[in-house]
Amino acid sequence: MGDEIRIGIAGAGSIAFGTAALVAGNGHDPMLWSPSGTGTTALADGIPLTAEGALNTVLTPRIAATAGQLAAENDCLMIALPAYGHKPVMDALAPKVRDGQHVIVSSHASLGAIFLSQQLTARGIRAPVTAWGTTAATGRRQSPSRVRINTIRELIDFCTLPEDLSGEALTLCQQLFGDRFQSRDGLLAISLSNLNPQNHMGIALGNMTRMERGEDWSQGQNVTPNIGRLLEALDAERLAIAEALGVKVRTIFEHFHLSFHVPVASISEMNQEMHAVGNGGTGPATADSRYVTEDVPYGLVLTAALGRMAGRPALLHEAGIRIFSAMYGRDFIAENALLDAIDLSSHTLDDLKEAAKTGLLNHPDAAMASAVQ
Repeated sequence: MGDEIRIGIAGAGSIAFGTAALVAGNGHDPMLWSPSGTGTTALADGIPLTAEGALNTVLTPRIAATAGQLAAENDCLMIALPAYGHKPVMDALAPKVRDGQHVIVSSHASLGAIFLSQQLTARGIRAPVTAWGTTAATGRRQSPSRVRINTIRELIDFCTLPEDLSGEALTLCQQLFGDRFQSRDGLLAISLSNLNPQNHMGIALGNMTRMERGEDWSQGQNVTPNIGRLLEALDAERLAIAEALGVKVRTIFEHFHLSFHVPVASISEMNQEMHAVGNGGTGPATADSRYVTEDVPYGLVLTAALGRMAGRPALLHEAGIRIFSAMYGRDFIAENALLDAIDLSSHTLDDLKEAAKTGLLNHPDAAMASAVQ
């Protein structure tokens, strides 16, 4: 691929914009595709993309009109949009991915890498699908051509399906983003490495009226001692599931330390320090926030399912799903299209452990039939 890598990014929100700025700053050539067709209108009209905050730069990314153009004109691909958009984007990209063309999922959710790997295998395509446990940056899209990058993460957990392609996937990720990657043992470890769902659950439950009223509020400041203890208890459930599955994941304390560069203390104290140095972030100003609409069905639901399969029921996670479903008048369990597509409930834990390394469940034909319904 040479020194300059052409990377096609599916998405046009804060993570996609921030990712484009990061790779451009490292000397590579990003292209953005908005699946809705509206997110890149200003950029397509020639307005530069401005990033500010943890990274200050101005760039003019290439713009794709279709999934086919994104796949055809780039060396590798990245999915960088909320989890509820992953299945439609994977459906659009899977028929276009070439042999050996890397696909990165940033960040991975609800075993989507298995779903995509099975689609590619059904076509006879062997291509690495790399799952990240989190995003390379956090931030907020300020306008159709501006993003504020709050932080650039020091360490990103990742794995690749199939696992024998992990070495070349690591090389690619390092070329694009620098030396900030830690390999984890399979997709189950990555699935339990994303702390956003549990953290956002506690933050949203404690601040829902602020969200509904559209208030301007500091997220870090409002991780009070009670909310901090809830986040720590949620983390204990996740760590118990990881231990039962035999996988190693970072703790919530390591997460905040590595992501936001604050000393290890209680979770409330770490968030108060983030607020004090101006890195506490702003909480959602609407109840229609990915903290709930993405993280509950595509994060909490998977953790709860893994807890049941591993014999370590995540009672707080389960309660949170039910509380949010009651609050929103929605069945968030039923909204997870990826778990439905791979028909998780029909497989055993051993099936899942094998698929977490190979990308294929033991009945791929059945899973694919479910995926195309």
